[in-house]
Amino acid sequence: MVQGTVQVTHGGTSRWRRRSGEYPTLTAALAVAGDGDVLSIAPGTYRENLVLEHAVTLRGPEGGAGSVRIAPLDGVALTVRASAVIQDLYLEGQDRAAPALLVEDGCPELTDLRVSTRSAAGIEVRGSGARPLVRRCTVENPAGVGISVLDGGGGVFEECEVVAAGQNGVSVRGGGRPRLERCRIHHATGAGIGVTGDGSGLEALGCEVYEVKGAGVQIAARATARLTDCSVHRTSADGVTLDTDAVLTLAGCDIHDIPENAVDLRSRSVLTLSRTTVRRFGRNGLSVWDPGTRVDAESCEIHDSTGDYPAVWISDGATVSLDSCRVHDVPDALFVLDRGSRVDVVDSDLSQVRNTAVSVSDGATAQLDDCRIREAATGAWFRDHGSGGTLAGCTIDAVQTGVIVTKGADPALERCTVTSPAEAGFYVSAGGRGTFTACRVTGSSGFGFHVMDGCRTTLTRCHTERCARGGYEFAEDGPTVGECTGDESGTRLADRSAPGGAPAGARAGIRTATGAQGPVAAQGSVARPEQVPAPSVPRPADAVEGGAEALARSSGEMLGRLDALVGLDSVKREVRALTDMIEVGRRRQQAGLKAASVRRHLVFTGSPGTGKTTVARLYGEILASLGVLERGHLVEVSRVDLVGEHIGSTAIRTQEAFDRARGGVLFIDEAYALAPEDSGRDFGREAIDTLVKLMEDHRDAVVVIVAGYTAEMERFLTVNPGVASRFSRTITFGDYGPEELLRIVEQQAEEHEYQLGEGTSKALLTYFAELPKGPAFGNGRTARQTFESMVERHAGRVAQLAEPSKDDLTLLFPADLPTLPSLPALPAPC
Repeated sequence: MVQGTVQVTHGGTSRWRRRSGEYPTLTAALAVAGDGDVLSIAPGTYRENLVLEHAVTLRGPEGGAGSVRIAPLDGVALTVRASAVIQDLYLEGQDRAAPALLVEDGCPELTDLRVSTRSAAGIEVRGSGARPLVRRCTVENPAGVGISVLDGGGGVFEECEVVAAGQNGVSVRGGGRPRLERCRIHHATGAGIGVTGDGSGLEALGCEVYEVKGAGVQIAARATARLTDCSVHRTSADGVTLDTDAVLTLAGCDIHDIPENAVDLRSRSVLTLSRTTVRRFGRNGLSVWDPGTRVDAESCEIHDSTGDYPAVWISDGATVSLDSCRVHDVPDALFVLDRGSRVDVVDSDLSQVRNTAVSVSDGATAQLDDCRIREAATGAWFRDHGSGGTLAGCTIDAVQTGVIVTKGADPALERCTVTSPAEAGFYVSAGGRGTFTACRVTGSSGFGFHVMDGCRTTLTRCHTERCARGGYEFAEDGPTVGECTGDESGTRLADRSAPGGAPAGARAGIRTATGAQGPVAAQGSVARPEQVPAPSVPRPADAVEGGAEALARSSGEMLGRLDALVGLDSVKREVRALTDMIEVGRRRQQAGLKAASVRRHLVFTGSPGTGKTTVARLYGEILASLGVLERGHLVEVSRVDLVGEHIGSTAIRTQEAFDRARGGVLFIDEAYALAPEDSGRDFGREAIDTLVKLMEDHRDAVVVIVAGYTAEMERFLTVNPGVASRFSRTITFGDYGPEELLRIVEQQAEEHEYQLGEGTSKALLTYFAELPKGPAFGNGRTARQTFESMVERHAGRVAQLAEPSKDDLTLLFPADLPTLPSLPALPAPC
């Protein structure tokens, strides 16, 4: 398209200022135009850098979208410094250091423009005097920012669209303060909307941000923003992020289909939410970190997590307040951890939670007033010393266990009701404390209140009804009880003014765990919560038959199975030393003494086929027999099971593998493959980082064993500062010698009802001595394969006999060995 002409129409009344006429260039027309003049541009391509200094009207043919192209070879295509009117133009820019359209002053009206460019910015508003009104404009800039407002600039953008941006779709900084109304921002490489810097702000009404590779909305460095009735969805990173004293208000917004955190806040940022929905998120719905960081949410809904993370995560001293909110269909609802962290929840619903509705740990505090928790594995879990808070007037229904208090946690519960728990209504163990006032348990399939030995719990005016196993289960050295009742016999429970007071008796629905074993028997009768993973919840059971003696026999049986393995003498010594430490620690605890801390995670090094997986499986069973692990099962994984194909998926896969191993052993074969030497940005490092954190957070729930070649495993232990510190010791599995390989073949033969004929044992020793020991050599695996080959060759030989005898069917001879290149074929027996 060639350049057209420009018709200038004089907008004034003065005769001597007539400038009407036709001009060959826009530059020539602008040179004579004044305020109020109209420049009608004929279709064509204008390779000019235009500067508007007057309040003129610049327009292309009506209905001829795209017919007028302003496309200079470099520099700014159109600079506006006056309250001009510009409409129906197509702007192009090629200068990576300059915007395509720059507004520096005035209140111009920009309507129906299309900016298709590869510039620093599509539209840039710069300076405190720049306040444009931009309507129905489209920006496409795959090389830079879509719309940039900076240096005090402002203006209103109505029904505009950023269809592509190589950086942020909308960028506000340096004190800029625009308003967006019914705009769409999508397919940006950076954030959809980014606001940063002291004094910078943005207001958005009815806008949509989607299909961006960065965060949907990013507010940082003391900037402020308010979004009303906006939607953020289908981002590649977090939905909304706040950092460093940022302030954001979300009202009536919808944040959904986010693969990472829906909303993430850090460093003293403040978020206010009202009537906002957060749904279908891959990590946390709300992720809130650091002292001074705060979220206030009212009438909001968080639901339908697609990942395996808590819906609301509060840590490092942050605070969250939820009022009249709903959290449902999530793995965990609220996780608050670290001293100084706090959650306040009022008149809210937490439901359909796969694991724990409210988890409080590491000195954090939770306060729930008049809340409803239902359909969860655990209603609330106060996990450790310093963790506490208050639950007042709350109802917990259709859960596995209503409230768990462990490891010195000390919450206060008032007027709380647990209805129809599958197990205990309230469960206190491992030195947990807690004050329960006017609390009720109805329809429990287990106990109403189950308080373990040594827990200094106080129960006042509590009541139980229809509890299948009894209203109250206390150890002899149990809680302080006052005015508690149960309907099991219609009798009031006798008061216990101090721990260790007289048992109240079974007729009132209380069982005291006393007898020959004392409190220890009761302790051994329950799977303690700190030994099992969430969502697994302890199920009270009768005392283990035989008490400690039965437990010892069980562990002895497991160790006997270890001893029966061929070879591995040093390995057996190491495992026995570990189990001895664990067993003695358990007995010291029973005697009221401190037990040495034993880290149970191990490194197995050695060649393939040396028994690493077999020993790992037995190790888990031994720990289960000692009561250290709940199940003792083995989950075997490798790199392909842990490492995903895109950002974020690796952490999810690693978490899932860890969860499958809860209560048992996670065995990672060839663990060094997670950190290849030329890894670059390999996602295996993410698996290691995730694993290290999980091992610390759930140190009692899973034993992790990493295995592989010796040299490679030594390198693996150096890839993350936390890796080596998580493992107590390295156990080296030496290669089997010929005699040990022979013994494995003999065991295989005995198991399958074969026998080694005359001379076969000697031939096997020779065979294993001369067998090449290359990288594919599998030690024990090679011995088993050798036996299988012998059976196959034996079958081919015996099948030729018309009426084979029993010896023919069972005896294996030297001729049945596979042939080695270095060994001549052995003669068949006579």
